[in-house]
Amino acid sequence: RLIVPTPAEARQLVELYAASPAKVSIVPHGVDRGRFSPGDRTVARAALGVTRRHVLAFVGRLQPLKAPDVAVLTLAELRRRRPDLDVELLVVGGASGNGGGEPARLHRLAATNGVAGRVRFLAPQPHDRLATIYRAADLVLMPSWSESFGLVALEAQACGTPVVAAGVGGLLHAVGDGTTGVLLANHQPDCWADTVARLLSNPRRLAAMGAAAARFAGANGWDRAAARLLEIYGDLVREPVLEQMG
Repeated sequence: RLIVPTPAEARQLVELYAASPAKVSIVPHGVDRGRFSPGDRTVARAALGVTRRHVLAFVGRLQPLKAPDVAVLTLAELRRRRPDLDVELLVVGGASGNGGGEPARLHRLAATNGVAGRVRFLAPQPHDRLATIYRAADLVLMPSWSESFGLVALEAQACGTPVVAAGVGGLLHAVGDGTTGVLLANHQPDCWADTVARLLSNPRRLAAMGAAAARFAGANGWDRAAARLLEIYGDLVREPVLEQMG
């Protein structure tokens, strides 16, 4: 049996690797609801020393695939288009894979675009601290070029924080476009900045999205994923041995 987190990956296994559709099962990832849940934003911001009115967050490995540069450039574009919005960006993560030079490049990018004083770089954080970061943010940005699922999106939403994400891979299933966040069809910073500005300028819509995000992610705990896996295992052990060998 082949287990994948989204229908998109199920199709890829069938179309690209000639997998038998009958042997592919979908088990979406879950979220630790004991750690990731809505909390007091003011308290979270105080814990992080946040002073700006609005906070954006990028959480993930610092490598080109995750497109942290789009998050930095979105902030720069936002500052140019809407200087009235007092915004800062938290970039949380460390270099990974082919992103060895990414932290230094992002620092230079922020400085070149005049937002060095509004971007805070934080090392990879333990889960409890991540929850504080999610709760402190108005929005979490996920401009990845590819995502098999996008667990960060689920964790952020479980904390009641909407997500603005690229409409790719698993993010198409992890984020409810227009309900728990917004999916964008490109990686252009001006488009991302416009979307962020519209949301930050509409607190009522942002709050409604946050509530919907918490409901959606809260219904997708790891207990649900485990129950689905047990169901699949049960089906397998009940199959005749010869059928399994075939």
